[in-house]
Amino acid sequence: MSANGFLFGFAAVAVLVAGLLSYVASSQPDGLDATTQRGCTVVEVDGTEQLHGECIAQNADSHALADSPLADYTIGGNDRLTGIAGVLGVAAAFAALFAVVRLVRAGRSERQRAEHVSETGGASPEPEPT
Repeated sequence: MSANGFLFGFAAVAVLVAGLLSYVASSQPDGLDATTQRGCTVVEVDGTEQLHGECIAQNADSHALADSPLADYTIGGNDRLTGIAGVLGVAAAFAALFAVVRLVRAGRSERQRAEHVSETGGASPEPEPT
């Protein structure tokens, strides 16, 4: 299997997992959130969650992207669109991976060209016999 075939297969599996399995993910806090909320109870007041008690999470502020369209693994706060948000996240991750790989490859080929020029003194390579 080629490297491109593997990457496309991996991307397809990642899209399926993000698009389908995200609907069965737990809405309970993960390990870090659960740890910071120890000692508090979550109470919903006027549609927003508030913490009552003594815990580290009471000192937390919202991050800068808390109001962004894809915050909290949803689209615009709509939990029914979690799968689409997951697919968009996978697409963004693969786009970033693709950009990094292109930069690394471009740097490597530029370095190889520079080494070739320094080794040959700028002479063009001899044509290969046919």
